[in-house]
Amino acid sequence: MHIQLSVYDDKIVLWNPGKLPDEIPIDKLMRKHPSIPRNRYIADIFFKAGYIEAWGRGIDKITQGFLSAKKPQPLFEELGNGFMVTLHKTTPDLATDKVPDKVPDKVLDRVPDNLTKNQQKIITLLKQNKTVSMAEMAENIGISKRKVLDNINKLKKMGLIRRIGSPKAGYWDIIKKHQ
Repeated sequence: MHIQLSVYDDKIVLWNPGKLPDEIPIDKLMRKHPSIPRNRYIADIFFKAGYIEAWGRGIDKITQGFLSAKKPQPLFEELGNGFMVTLHKTTPDLATDKVPDKVPDKVLDRVPDNLTKNQQKIITLLKQNKTVSMAEMAENIGISKRKVLDNINKLKKMGLIRRIGSPKAGYWDIIKKHQ
């Protein structure tokens, strides 16, 4: 097996063979967790050579770097017998109306003014990709999955969006009267 790199118009995907240690499930990767190097000897060599400043800070440093650069958070997933990282292009900055070319300029004009910035960002993400997951929304916006869920529920109550199909295989529908 070897590392795979796929470059798309809207993202870059890296896949590497090997899974996370059993002690660090994917849902705990973004929280504080113990450092469990796959090969302690290689990790020690990189540490002594100055390529690693501290064990167990890699994912945090990556996500903080993306946050500092105001870029969408990478999506980390276990897929098959490997680990996949997806780097998305920049999400729209609704405060400055920088919306990607794929989204019509009129989209923001059609979103009600009484929505919060996070709700506006969710609507824009749903317009870009109707199958976007809550985890992807949370990473792109920079808020927790719980906050995404709260905002999704508010948008549903306002009659702006609805879920079609199952949580895993379904998609988001922007209700026509608000498009």
